[in-house]
Amino acid sequence: MTTNAPQPEILRYTAFAGSPEGGNPAGVVLDATGLDDAGMLAIAAGLGYSESAFLTAPPEGLGGQAGRAYTIRYFSPKAEVPFCGHATIATAVALAERTGPGELLFATRAGTVPVAVTEEGGTLRATLTSVEPHTEEIAAADLAEALAALDWPAADLDPAFPPRIAFAGARHLVLAAATRARLADLAYDFARLEALMHRLDLTTVQLVWRESAGVFHVRDPFPVGGVVEDPATGAAAAAFGAYVRELGLVPEDAVLTLHQGEDLGRPGELTVTLRAGDPRVRVGGTGARIV
Repeated sequence: MTTNAPQPEILRYTAFAGSPEGGNPAGVVLDATGLDDAGMLAIAAGLGYSESAFLTAPPEGLGGQAGRAYTIRYFSPKAEVPFCGHATIATAVALAERTGPGELLFATRAGTVPVAVTEEGGTLRATLTSVEPHTEEIAAADLAEALAALDWPAADLDPAFPPRIAFAGARHLVLAAATRARLADLAYDFARLEALMHRLDLTTVQLVWRESAGVFHVRDPFPVGGVVEDPATGAAAAAFGAYVRELGLVPEDAVLTLHQGEDLGRPGELTVTLRAGDPRVRVGGTGARIV
Protein backbone atom coordinates (compact mmCIF):
# COMPACT_ATOMS: atom_id res chain seq x y z
CA MET A 1 0.00 0.00 0.00
CA THR A 2 1.32 3.42 -0.85
CA THR A 3 2.29 5.40 2.23
CA ASN A 4 0.24 8.49 1.40
CA ALA A 5 -2.98 6.70 0.40
CA PRO A 6 -5.87 6.48 2.87
CA GLN A 7 -6.95 3.07 4.09
CA PRO A 8 -9.69 1.84 1.72
CA GLU A 9 -13.06 0.69 2.95
CA ILE A 10 -12.99 -3.08 3.44
CA LEU A 11 -16.37 -4.76 3.13
CA ARG A 12 -17.24 -8.30 4.14
CA TYR A 13 -19.83 -10.27 2.20
CA THR A 14 -20.83 -13.89 1.98
CA ALA A 15 -21.68 -15.51 -1.36
CA PHE A 16 -24.05 -18.33 -2.26
CA ALA A 17 -26.21 -17.81 0.82
CA GLY A 18 -28.78 -15.23 1.88
CA SER A 19 -27.55 -15.18 5.47
CA PRO A 20 -24.14 -14.12 6.83
CA GLU A 21 -23.94 -17.46 8.64
CA GLY A 22 -23.92 -19.44 5.39
CA GLY A 23 -21.97 -19.49 2.15
CA ASN A 24 -18.40 -18.36 1.63
CA PRO A 25 -17.17 -15.05 3.09
CA ALA A 26 -15.08 -12.72 0.98
CA GLY A 27 -13.42 -9.40 1.52
CA VAL A 28 -14.50 -6.74 -0.98
CA VAL A 29 -12.67 -3.48 -1.69
CA LEU A 30 -14.73 -1.44 -4.15
CA ASP A 31 -11.96 1.12 -4.67
CA ALA A 32 -8.47 -0.37 -4.54
CA THR A 33 -6.87 2.45 -6.52
CA GLY A 34 -4.44 3.29 -3.71
CA LEU A 35 -3.30 -0.29 -3.12
CA ASP A 36 -0.30 -2.09 -4.55
CA ASP A 37 0.04 -5.87 -4.64
CA ALA A 38 1.53 -6.04 -1.17
CA GLY A 39 -1.32 -3.96 0.20
CA MET A 40 -3.96 -6.20 -1.35
CA LEU A 41 -2.23 -9.31 -0.06
CA ALA A 42 -1.96 -7.81 3.42
CA ILE A 43 -5.69 -7.09 3.50
CA ALA A 44 -6.53 -10.59 2.27
CA ALA A 45 -4.22 -12.16 4.85
CA GLY A 46 -5.64 -9.99 7.62
CA LEU A 47 -9.20 -10.98 6.79
CA GLY A 48 -8.26 -14.65 6.55
CA TYR A 49 -11.03 -15.48 4.08
CA SER A 50 -10.26 -17.87 1.24
CA GLU A 51 -10.26 -14.90 -1.16
CA SER A 52 -10.82 -11.16 -1.24
CA ALA A 53 -11.63 -9.04 -4.30
CA PHE A 54 -10.21 -5.64 -5.25
CA LEU A 55 -11.69 -3.30 -7.86
CA THR A 56 -9.96 -0.66 -9.94
CA ALA A 57 -10.79 1.14 -13.19
CA PRO A 58 -11.46 -1.05 -16.23
CA PRO A 59 -8.80 -1.51 -18.91
CA GLU A 60 -9.24 0.49 -22.08
CA GLY A 61 -11.58 -1.21 -24.52
CA LEU A 62 -13.26 -3.54 -21.99
CA GLY A 63 -16.72 -2.28 -22.90
CA GLY A 64 -19.74 -2.55 -20.65
CA GLN A 65 -21.89 0.22 -19.23
CA ALA A 66 -20.24 3.33 -17.86
CA GLY A 67 -19.71 2.93 -14.13
CA ARG A 68 -20.49 -0.79 -14.27
CA ALA A 69 -17.22 -2.18 -15.67
CA TYR A 70 -14.10 -2.83 -13.59
CA THR A 71 -10.77 -4.54 -13.29
CA ILE A 72 -11.03 -7.11 -10.50
CA ARG A 73 -8.19 -8.95 -8.78
CA TYR A 74 -8.39 -11.73 -6.23
CA PHE A 75 -6.04 -12.55 -3.38
CA SER A 76 -6.04 -15.49 -0.98
CA PRO A 77 -4.18 -15.09 2.32
CA LYS A 78 -1.11 -16.49 0.53
CA ALA A 79 -1.14 -15.26 -3.07
CA GLU A 80 -3.05 -13.77 -5.97
CA VAL A 81 -5.35 -16.15 -7.87
CA PRO A 82 -6.51 -15.67 -11.48
CA PHE A 83 -10.22 -16.04 -10.82
CA CYS A 84 -12.55 -16.51 -7.86
CA GLY A 85 -16.25 -17.17 -8.29
CA HIS A 86 -17.53 -16.51 -4.79
CA ALA A 87 -15.65 -13.21 -4.46
CA THR A 88 -17.10 -12.18 -7.85
CA ILE A 89 -20.64 -12.92 -6.64
CA ALA A 90 -19.97 -11.10 -3.35
CA THR A 91 -18.60 -8.07 -5.20
CA ALA A 92 -21.53 -7.99 -7.60
CA VAL A 93 -24.02 -8.03 -4.73
CA ALA A 94 -22.09 -5.27 -2.95
CA LEU A 95 -22.14 -3.13 -6.11
CA ALA A 96 -25.82 -3.80 -6.75
CA GLU A 97 -26.70 -2.65 -3.25
CA ARG A 98 -25.14 0.70 -4.15
CA THR A 99 -26.01 1.13 -7.84
CA GLY A 100 -28.92 -1.24 -8.38
CA PRO A 101 -29.29 -4.56 -10.20
CA GLY A 102 -28.24 -4.94 -13.81
CA GLU A 103 -25.27 -5.96 -15.90
CA LEU A 104 -21.67 -5.75 -14.69
CA LEU A 105 -18.45 -6.52 -16.53
CA PHE A 106 -15.21 -7.59 -14.87
CA ALA A 107 -11.74 -7.85 -16.39
CA THR A 108 -9.98 -10.71 -14.58
CA ARG A 109 -6.57 -12.29 -15.10
CA ALA A 110 -8.42 -15.27 -16.60
CA GLY A 111 -10.45 -13.17 -19.05
CA THR A 112 -13.61 -11.08 -19.22
CA VAL A 113 -16.42 -12.18 -16.88
CA PRO A 114 -19.93 -10.70 -17.25
CA VAL A 115 -22.21 -10.78 -14.21
CA ALA A 116 -25.98 -10.22 -14.20
CA VAL A 117 -27.61 -9.12 -10.95
CA THR A 118 -31.37 -9.42 -10.49
CA GLU A 119 -33.66 -8.63 -7.57
CA GLU A 120 -36.60 -10.77 -6.53
CA GLY A 121 -38.60 -10.03 -3.43
CA GLY A 122 -35.87 -7.81 -2.04
CA THR A 123 -33.18 -10.47 -2.53
CA LEU A 124 -30.27 -9.83 -4.88
CA ARG A 125 -28.99 -12.71 -6.98
CA ALA A 126 -25.82 -12.57 -9.07
CA THR A 127 -24.93 -14.89 -11.95
CA LEU A 128 -21.48 -14.90 -13.52
CA THR A 129 -20.63 -16.23 -16.96
CA SER A 130 -17.30 -18.04 -17.06
CA VAL A 131 -14.55 -17.78 -19.61
CA GLU A 132 -14.51 -20.65 -22.11
CA PRO A 133 -13.72 -23.85 -20.17
CA HIS A 134 -11.89 -27.06 -20.94
CA THR A 135 -10.94 -30.32 -19.25
CA GLU A 136 -7.90 -32.56 -19.39
CA GLU A 137 -6.92 -35.98 -18.10
CA ILE A 138 -4.75 -36.39 -15.01
CA ALA A 139 -1.73 -38.68 -15.05
CA ALA A 140 -2.14 -41.91 -13.12
CA ALA A 141 0.76 -41.10 -10.80
CA ASP A 142 -0.68 -37.67 -10.00
CA LEU A 143 -4.09 -39.16 -9.30
CA ALA A 144 -2.52 -41.73 -6.99
CA GLU A 145 -0.72 -38.96 -5.13
CA ALA A 146 -3.92 -36.93 -4.77
CA LEU A 147 -5.79 -39.92 -3.37
CA ALA A 148 -2.93 -40.70 -0.99
CA ALA A 149 -2.89 -37.09 0.28
CA LEU A 150 -6.66 -37.24 0.81
CA ASP A 151 -6.46 -40.75 2.31
CA TRP A 152 -9.17 -41.83 -0.11
CA PRO A 153 -8.99 -45.42 -1.40
CA ALA A 154 -9.51 -45.59 -5.15
CA ALA A 155 -12.39 -47.98 -4.51
CA ASP A 156 -14.29 -45.11 -2.84
CA LEU A 157 -14.50 -43.16 -6.11
CA ASP A 158 -17.65 -43.16 -8.25
CA PRO A 159 -16.68 -44.93 -11.50
CA ALA A 160 -19.31 -42.95 -13.43
CA PHE A 161 -17.27 -39.77 -12.89
CA PRO A 162 -13.70 -40.23 -14.12
CA PRO A 163 -11.08 -37.96 -12.50
CA ARG A 164 -10.25 -34.93 -14.61
CA ILE A 165 -8.67 -31.51 -14.31
CA ALA A 166 -11.27 -28.89 -15.28
CA PHE A 167 -10.80 -25.21 -16.03
CA ALA A 168 -13.28 -22.32 -16.22
CA GLY A 169 -10.99 -19.51 -15.07
CA ALA A 170 -8.90 -21.62 -12.69
CA ARG A 171 -7.78 -25.27 -12.61
CA HIS A 172 -9.53 -27.77 -10.34
CA LEU A 173 -9.11 -31.52 -9.94
CA VAL A 174 -12.55 -33.18 -9.98
CA LEU A 175 -12.92 -36.33 -7.89
CA ALA A 176 -16.29 -37.98 -7.29
CA ALA A 177 -17.08 -39.92 -4.13
CA ALA A 178 -19.24 -43.02 -4.37
CA THR A 179 -21.11 -42.18 -1.14
CA ARG A 180 -22.10 -39.15 0.90
CA ALA A 181 -20.28 -40.67 3.88
CA ARG A 182 -17.02 -40.69 1.90
CA LEU A 183 -17.47 -37.01 1.05
CA ALA A 184 -18.26 -36.14 4.67
CA ASP A 185 -15.09 -37.80 5.97
CA LEU A 186 -12.43 -35.29 4.97
CA ALA A 187 -9.14 -35.26 6.89
CA TYR A 188 -6.24 -34.81 4.50
CA ASP A 189 -2.48 -34.25 4.55
CA PHE A 190 -2.36 -30.46 4.08
CA ALA A 191 1.31 -30.16 3.08
CA ARG A 192 1.25 -33.18 0.77
CA LEU A 193 -1.86 -32.05 -1.11
CA GLU A 194 -0.56 -28.47 -1.28
CA ALA A 195 2.69 -29.63 -2.89
CA LEU A 196 0.84 -31.63 -5.55
CA MET A 197 -1.56 -28.77 -6.26
CA HIS A 198 1.31 -26.32 -6.75
CA ARG A 199 2.98 -28.75 -9.15
CA LEU A 200 -0.22 -29.18 -11.19
CA ASP A 201 -1.25 -25.51 -10.87
CA LEU A 202 -4.54 -26.41 -9.17
CA THR A 203 -6.63 -23.90 -7.25
CA THR A 204 -8.82 -26.43 -5.41
CA VAL A 205 -9.73 -30.09 -5.49
CA GLN A 206 -13.44 -30.36 -6.32
CA LEU A 207 -14.82 -33.31 -4.38
CA VAL A 208 -18.37 -34.23 -5.42
CA TRP A 209 -21.16 -36.68 -4.66
CA ARG A 210 -24.20 -37.01 -6.88
CA GLU A 211 -27.48 -37.05 -4.94
CA SER A 212 -29.74 -37.10 -8.00
CA ALA A 213 -29.68 -36.24 -11.71
CA GLY A 214 -29.19 -32.52 -11.15
CA VAL A 215 -28.23 -32.24 -7.47
CA PHE A 216 -24.69 -32.57 -6.14
CA HIS A 217 -22.91 -32.09 -2.84
CA VAL A 218 -19.39 -30.67 -3.11
CA ARG A 219 -16.35 -29.85 -0.98
CA ASP A 220 -13.15 -28.01 -1.94
CA PRO A 221 -9.83 -28.42 -0.11
CA PHE A 222 -7.81 -25.24 -0.69
CA PRO A 223 -4.37 -25.65 0.93
CA VAL A 224 -2.62 -23.55 -1.74
CA GLY A 225 -4.63 -20.59 -0.47
CA GLY A 226 -3.75 -21.26 3.14
CA VAL A 227 -7.27 -22.50 3.88
CA VAL A 228 -8.16 -26.09 4.78
CA GLU A 229 -11.49 -25.96 2.95
CA ASP A 230 -13.37 -23.43 0.86
CA PRO A 231 -17.03 -23.17 2.02
CA ALA A 232 -18.51 -22.38 -1.44
CA THR A 233 -16.47 -22.30 -4.61
CA GLY A 234 -17.89 -20.58 -7.69
CA ALA A 235 -14.85 -21.11 -9.92
CA ALA A 236 -14.86 -24.83 -9.15
CA ALA A 237 -18.62 -24.97 -9.77
CA ALA A 238 -18.06 -23.48 -13.23
CA ALA A 239 -15.26 -25.97 -13.92
CA PHE A 240 -17.48 -28.80 -12.72
CA GLY A 241 -20.28 -27.70 -15.03
CA ALA A 242 -17.88 -27.89 -17.96
CA TYR A 243 -16.67 -31.29 -16.78
CA VAL A 244 -20.09 -32.95 -16.53
CA ARG A 245 -21.17 -31.54 -19.88
CA GLU A 246 -17.99 -32.57 -21.70
CA LEU A 247 -18.27 -36.11 -20.37
CA GLY A 248 -21.97 -36.33 -21.28
CA LEU A 249 -23.06 -36.79 -17.66
CA VAL A 250 -25.81 -34.16 -17.97
CA PRO A 251 -27.82 -32.77 -20.92
CA GLU A 252 -26.40 -29.91 -22.98
CA ASP A 253 -29.15 -27.71 -21.53
CA ALA A 254 -29.13 -28.24 -17.77
CA VAL A 255 -29.57 -26.49 -14.45
CA LEU A 256 -27.61 -28.09 -11.63
CA THR A 257 -27.81 -27.41 -7.90
CA LEU A 258 -24.61 -27.72 -5.88
CA HIS A 259 -24.82 -27.85 -2.09
CA GLN A 260 -21.62 -26.86 -0.34
CA GLY A 261 -20.57 -25.87 3.17
CA GLU A 262 -22.93 -28.18 5.04
CA ASP A 263 -20.04 -30.15 6.52
CA LEU A 264 -18.50 -26.87 7.73
CA GLY A 265 -21.69 -25.51 9.27
CA ARG A 266 -21.87 -22.82 6.53
CA PRO A 267 -24.49 -24.16 4.10
CA GLY A 268 -24.61 -22.58 0.67
CA GLU A 269 -26.22 -23.24 -2.68
CA LEU A 270 -24.74 -22.70 -6.14
CA THR A 271 -26.78 -22.85 -9.33
CA VAL A 272 -24.88 -24.01 -12.41
CA THR A 273 -26.56 -23.37 -15.77
CA LEU A 274 -25.47 -24.96 -19.04
CA ARG A 275 -26.79 -23.78 -22.41
CA ALA A 276 -26.61 -25.73 -25.64
CA GLY A 277 -24.39 -23.99 -28.17
CA ASP A 278 -22.58 -21.90 -25.55
CA PRO A 279 -19.44 -23.48 -24.05
CA ARG A 280 -19.38 -21.04 -21.15
CA VAL A 281 -20.86 -21.93 -17.76
CA ARG A 282 -23.10 -19.74 -15.64
CA VAL A 283 -22.87 -19.86 -11.85
CA GLY A 284 -25.32 -17.99 -9.69
CA GLY A 285 -26.32 -17.43 -6.11
CA THR A 286 -27.39 -14.93 -3.50
CA GLY A 287 -25.20 -12.93 -1.16
CA ALA A 288 -25.34 -11.02 2.10
CA ARG A 289 -23.28 -8.43 3.91
CA ILE A 290 -21.45 -9.56 7.03
CA VAL A 291 -21.76 -6.83 9.63
